[in-house]
Amino acid sequence: MRLKWFYAGDIDGFFGLFVDNLLQLMLIQVLCTAVCGLPAEFVAGRILPGAALSILLGNLFYAWQAKRLAESHGRPYTTALPYGINTVSLFAHVFLIMGPVYRETQSADLAWKAGLFACVGSAAIELVGAFFGGFLRRNTPRAALLAALAGIAITFISMGFVFQIFASPLLAVIPAFLILFVYSSRVKLPLGLPGGFLAVVLGTGIAWGLRWLGYPLFQPSTAPVALGLHLPQSSVRDLWQFLTQQDGWKYLSVILPMGLFNVVGSLQNLESAEAAGDRFDTRSSLLANGAGTLLAAGLGSPFPTTIYIGHPGWKAMGARWGYSLLNGTVITALCLFGGVGLVMKVVPMEAMIGILLWIGIIITAQAYRDVPRMHFLGVAFGLVPALAAWLLLNIETTLRVTGNSLFDAAAKFTPDSIALAGVFALNQGFILTSMIFAALLVYAAERQWHRAAAWALAGAVLSYFGIIHAYTLTPLGLQVKLGAAAAPEFAVAYVGIALTALLLLWVGKADGGPEGGRRFFDKRSSHGERSSRFEGPNTGRPTPEPHRQDPRPADSSGPRGQRNPERDAGEERRRRRKRGRREWNGPRN
Repeated sequence: MRLKWFYAGDIDGFFGLFVDNLLQLMLIQVLCTAVCGLPAEFVAGRILPGAALSILLGNLFYAWQAKRLAESHGRPYTTALPYGINTVSLFAHVFLIMGPVYRETQSADLAWKAGLFACVGSAAIELVGAFFGGFLRRNTPRAALLAALAGIAITFISMGFVFQIFASPLLAVIPAFLILFVYSSRVKLPLGLPGGFLAVVLGTGIAWGLRWLGYPLFQPSTAPVALGLHLPQSSVRDLWQFLTQQDGWKYLSVILPMGLFNVVGSLQNLESAEAAGDRFDTRSSLLANGAGTLLAAGLGSPFPTTIYIGHPGWKAMGARWGYSLLNGTVITALCLFGGVGLVMKVVPMEAMIGILLWIGIIITAQAYRDVPRMHFLGVAFGLVPALAAWLLLNIETTLRVTGNSLFDAAAKFTPDSIALAGVFALNQGFILTSMIFAALLVYAAERQWHRAAAWALAGAVLSYFGIIHAYTLTPLGLQVKLGAAAAPEFAVAYVGIALTALLLLWVGKADGGPEGGRRFFDKRSSHGERSSRFEGPNTGRPTPEPHRQDPRPADSSGPRGQRNPERDAGEERRRRRKRGRREWNGPRN
């Protein structure tokens, strides 16, 4: 099967991914100048071109990967994995590595080189993780992978933009709801206009129209536009000087968790793509991810790239693989010719952020849609660490705006107001904690107590060495605390959880017991759903329940009171065909 490189839905997908990437580039331009002391000309001439080339490399690979998968498997509606700069790592590198180095040394150049070192470290972890990612993915329940994504989507991706939308109702509400209406209904607009494109045009027209009428609600950016050709430059020599002359290894406490975060986040996004119908090879996807980050560091960008959250959102827009090519090409052109600032002078941010709201909504919805009903409890519990991390971000932002620091204000919080110690503990390594929480409830609902105990012991090990829950509060903010016995109280607690699970394995009965989550959701799920909770053996997921006695009358093909294999196989085929008709693999005609 030979397919085209571009389809109509790629325009919508391009606008969504382009807006997301553009936001990261804007953050780089603002934060590197304000926090790290880097000149705006240096950011536009050294950092953004390197970031653009790494984004282009990843977008080209994932577009080719999706097209090849579509042609080889006969699935023309395959959607490429979205790709760009990791937002969480961006903030971590700026506020926990580059910013502190600049405040300590007053050298912006040294802060930039420290960021490059952190980027190389993150790339190394991603490349090594590519060889173990498949094992982790096979032995992790889908609910555990999707719950963390849903938590990030509804908080870090959506909520901030929801506030911006309703802070500017005349500018942002109409474009945002146009996007939500068009994408949720999948209605076909006149002339085949993409909904995202129409929303951006409408929002821009409203903003400039109100400005012309004397209501300057939209204030164009006042940042200077550095138009001109900015070619990427090698930063290998600068990186080598930093490695030989400076003590960059002390930032491993930030680099290691961020590298693990990128690997686990990519695995979660691959699982999200598979739940939407597109299964991509784990190792090659993670290797491309690490290669893009390594290229970024080699060309002067201190910010890792990664597989983006939001694949189901782009798929629901009708995007395939052309949107990835368009995004990489346009982002690269803007960065190489200094056009990022020019775009922000013409197009208001309020006209574009509705697309990101849609992405957050559909990712959260997918976490429930693509797991068995019995696992809804695990998804709900898995949202908690991300909510805590988002709460901490807002607390820190509020304190910073008022001229205070978290270090000074922490003692003023009491358990009656906010138990800040619990917020700190849940924030540290919240992606991994979210997976552990969700997996524990999934296996509890399935009564797979030995697997629940294994996940609890994994939590004990991660806590003991400081990967999760361990922290140190300093005048510079909340710092990661790595090392032996970093969070011993949490390690002991997780061992207690494991012992509790094993005790239930010993004393529990196969049937009976109180009306818990298992029975509650069993009553509301079909036999086909209960018998296909997981994908098969050797995946780290429970096997289907054995067939119970059939209360229906016997027929001519089998004895009374027993399941008939041939009849069950026919029913299963009919269920699969029905699910296939319900599954949406492209835009409606």
